[in-house]
Amino acid sequence: MPTRSWPNSMFIDKVAIEIPIVQAAIGGAAVPELAAAVSNAGGLGMLGLGGEMVDAARMAVRKTRALTSRPFGVNVILQWPPDDVFPMFLDEGVSIYSFFWGDCSRFVQRAHRANAIVLHSVGSVDEAKRAADWGVDVIVAQGHEAGGHVRGTVSTMVLLPAVIDAVAPLPVLAAGGIADGRGVAAAFSLGAAGVWVGTRFLAATEASVHPYYRQRVLAATANDTIYTDDLFDIGWPDAPHRTLKNETSELWEKAGRPPTGNRPRQGEVIGSSADGSVMRYGCLTPSADVAGNIEAMSMWAGQGVGLVTREQSAADITRELADEAQRIFSRLAQPG
Repeated sequence: MPTRSWPNSMFIDKVAIEIPIVQAAIGGAAVPELAAAVSNAGGLGMLGLGGEMVDAARMAVRKTRALTSRPFGVNVILQWPPDDVFPMFLDEGVSIYSFFWGDCSRFVQRAHRANAIVLHSVGSVDEAKRAADWGVDVIVAQGHEAGGHVRGTVSTMVLLPAVIDAVAPLPVLAAGGIADGRGVAAAFSLGAAGVWVGTRFLAATEASVHPYYRQRVLAATANDTIYTDDLFDIGWPDAPHRTLKNETSELWEKAGRPPTGNRPRQGEVIGSSADGSVMRYGCLTPSADVAGNIEAMSMWAGQGVGLVTREQSAADITRELADEAQRIFSRLAQPG
């Protein structure tokens, strides 16, 4: 692996990786094959295990460990309290945890007693300060451009420096709208210690993404995304999110954006997954094993989607992001 120099090494030193790029836990797409491939390339792969049952989560952790000897992490969405699954993660020796959408304070000390590192995603300065008070090791500052479920209301490039100032000397990662090396370099120029990348990894060959969903991502522009408070909220209410515009969002908008209970074709079964039927307006990542009307499902994507134009291996994505950023650093360091 070529030697690279980063302007801020706090994060890579803390988690023992070479490239300060974290593959976001993109729901059901963040399978062991994806996380391991990113970690093997020098970044940090993450498993999306927010709502998994204990046995399934255990299998995912063990499979990832069989595929890589490098650090990887698990993402825990606090919408579904992880009281059952968290002890299993500790027993399995998981050393990196990412928390999202809630108060992780009661898990931080338990993780630290196991010598684990804790990341927490925030969408505001106040939330970042609270997370710092809880004792987390790394803050992920998620801007409004992000895909999937979105915590904040301001852009990444506005939020990031404000959070850095508020929680120094904790390392802060930038999340939202970062899909190429220019975004990586921009985040570092504002003081980030790393980046959290989701939408770009939807195009990774190892991601468990339905082919139709992947093609929609590859063809989309920033204007093809829609941010809403309550569109795909069956299964995760009161959680703002950004997706690709589609058949369901068009139906909903034409009806005047009605709330749950008054929506056109609500209750309609539009497909199936390993967990059962998929309902219109359901919160679901259309993974490779989902069948049915994918166009009607929640196809999460951030505003950086227009920069995602081809399918690649996760290793190539990780290295390309790093190499593009390194070239920019070198160019900016040149005199004149």
